[in-house]
Amino acid sequence: MLDRQASVLVVIDVQEGYRGLTVAHERMQRGVQTLIRAAAVFGLPVIATEQYPKGIGHLVPEVAALLPAGTPVVEKMTMSCCGAPEFVERLRATGRRQVVVCGIEAHACINQTVHELLDLGFGVHVPWDALSSRFEHDYRVGWEKMIGSGAVPTTVEMACLEWVRTAAAPEFKQIHRLIK
Repeated sequence: MLDRQASVLVVIDVQEGYRGLTVAHERMQRGVQTLIRAAAVFGLPVIATEQYPKGIGHLVPEVAALLPAGTPVVEKMTMSCCGAPEFVERLRATGRRQVVVCGIEAHACINQTVHELLDLGFGVHVPWDALSSRFEHDYRVGWEKMIGSGAVPTTVEMACLEWVRTAAAPEFKQIHRLIK
């Protein structure tokens, strides 16, 4: 189960060039936005990436605007975020061992990042409703491969409720408003 003291949120490549081209794009983007908002409620670190922004564009403004102030976006050329030294440095600097990974594309950058994070010993949680790919078959096979390799399946609401744990938590009302 997720622990807010151990978690970091990684937002991968929710860029303009993918807008409207991925499976259930609006649902995925809403899920990513909810996770970023929940991370803010709990003070979780957030790391965001862009794949080749010169060609694919920058993060969509609806996501970029929600990132905590001063959050640098890691530009990368490798599919796996772990191929970008700045990403690995930022992740290690958090001191956290659970990574919630969301964004685009489930079979490419998400898949390769998840596998490398698992190899590095991180607990990796992937929310079904905050991931996407351009094609349904890639989305489904990417999901199955990650789960089969040891990533923990979750949803946006499930992650938020694991972070809050109890209705007695001072953050519960804020989280409840985010997920309803």
